[in-house]
Parts: sequence; C-alpha cells; structure tokens
Amino acid sequence: MSLLVIAPKSVLQRLANQVKVRTFIKMATYEQVKDIPNHPEAYLIDVRNEDELKKTGTIPASLNIPLPDLSGALVLESDEFLSAYGRSKPTKSTKIIFTCQSGRRALEANKIAKAAGYVNTHVYDGSWNDWAKREGLA
Repeated sequence: MSLLVIAPKSVLQRLANQVKVRTFIKMATYEQVKDIPNHPEAYLIDVRNEDELKKTGTIPASLNIPLPDLSGALVLESDEFLSAYGRSKPTKSTKIIFTCQSGRRALEANKIAKAAGYVNTHVYDGSWNDWAKREGLA
C-alpha cells in the first residue's frame, strides 16, 4: 500500500527542514570496557597501530585491528578473520566497542563498521587516555 501526499512545495520544504537524519553513536563507559573480559561474546577492538600499543600497552581483552586495516578485516571470510586475528569474526549484531588513543579514530572505526552493516557498535570516548588515567598508568 502506498500513500501519496500532495502538498505545496513550501510545506514540504518546511517539513524536510524539520526532519533531521541523525546517526546515533552509542558510547561505552570505562566500567563497560573494564567488564569486557567477563563478556567473551563482545569485542573490544583497538584501532591503534602496533607501534603505539608497544609504547603504551593494551586494554585487557582488546583485539588490535589498526584503523587502515579495519574495512578489509570486516569483510574477510570467517576462517580468514580467525586466521588473521586469532578470534572468530563478529556477526553483524555482535557488540563491538572501538577504542584508540583518544577516541577520534574509534569514531572513524564506528563509521566504517556501520557502513559494513554492523549494528551494535560503541565508541569508548577517551579511549586509552581515559583508561590509563583511571588505571593509574598515566
């Protein structure tokens, strides 16, 4: 069943201006990230480069997929993902929290995952900087 609405252009333009399409970004808290080791069904993906991880360390239970590799990783076949990252490939509905150094690359990772069809993505705002501060590492 289709609905056809006939209205003056000015009315349609006003409605279009009022309707805003928003992309909602789910934010993960420090407490949620700290609890990840208790939730093996969820993924904490650190998108920093390997050299950064060597300098700072990592958040427990995180999986490193550098941002430049992320889009390719998310389209790998399951067996290829397992071989490359040592963990089963997340499904499109798996909870994934992205982290980086400060949160900016995690936001970009979130966009990449959403574009690849992942629907349960989160961003750890503050990322490693927040983690290190709260854990007494900074």
